[in-house]
Amino acid sequence: MAQDGWLAERFESHRARLRAVAYRMLGSLTEADDAVQEAWLRVSRSGTSGVNNLGSWLTTVVARVCLDMLRSRTSRREEPLGVHMPDPVVSRANGTDPEQQALLADSVGLALLVVLDTLAPAERLAFVLHDMFDLPFGEIARIVGRSPNAARLLASRARRRVRAAPVPDADLARQQEVAGAFLAASCDGDFDALVALLDPDVVLRADYGAIRPGSPVVVRGAAVVAGQALAFSRLARFAQPALVNGAAGVIVAPRGRLFAVMGFTIRRGKIAEIDILADPARLRRLDFAVSGG
Repeated sequence: MAQDGWLAERFESHRARLRAVAYRMLGSLTEADDAVQEAWLRVSRSGTSGVNNLGSWLTTVVARVCLDMLRSRTSRREEPLGVHMPDPVVSRANGTDPEQQALLADSVGLALLVVLDTLAPAERLAFVLHDMFDLPFGEIARIVGRSPNAARLLASRARRRVRAAPVPDADLARQQEVAGAFLAASCDGDFDALVALLDPDVVLRADYGAIRPGSPVVVRGAAVVAGQALAFSRLARFAQPALVNGAAGVIVAPRGRLFAVMGFTIRRGKIAEIDILADPARLRRLDFAVSGG
């Protein structure tokens, strides 16, 4: 029993890091929690005899669980047409709590998670474990069942894809200023002002869940996205500033009920990507309370 208690205590000390690994691997907060729990079950059954570096070993256990989940997801083709909206990490506009900071270390924005979702499972694992968590390719190779050189090539291919993700402006205050201007233009019904705030090649992704068949949807281009913003301008007055994966965002909460989360990726002072989660089922799983309004 003493050994079991020691193992549980050590596992808990690594939980935040393990959840961060799983979130980057899966892009889903609930699945990340499931993966960490499954890893604990495996660890508690097998024990840690012969383990020299517990943190690294636990990371590989979680990674194997996530790899199985990704492969299962791919085989079922759960994401229509390859489009998947990652779960956002939402916090108040004045900052994140320590648990969220651990989850979002290394600037894991929604734009990056969207690109990660386009990778093959083994590529995603190799990139996340090596480039984000510094695991050597020898350990990664054992997880994916390939040689270290093959694991290195997997990460290299993933890295080329990741470079295509827009790198957001670092100035959070400026991000929030642009997001606020976008909401103001939406409220005013000012099409020209909206277009001026958008990158010409802006991408909007929206997941409405069961309330809109064919969701998630993707639209591109400043004029089209501005038109979408005007179509929902009546809801803009219910928007509250928030941080979405550490970047500028808003929550839309009519009468204090969470209706949507919007994350903005702002590059060179223009909105390059907008991610909207309005799936009621997924919103209910977010650990975020809204104020009345």
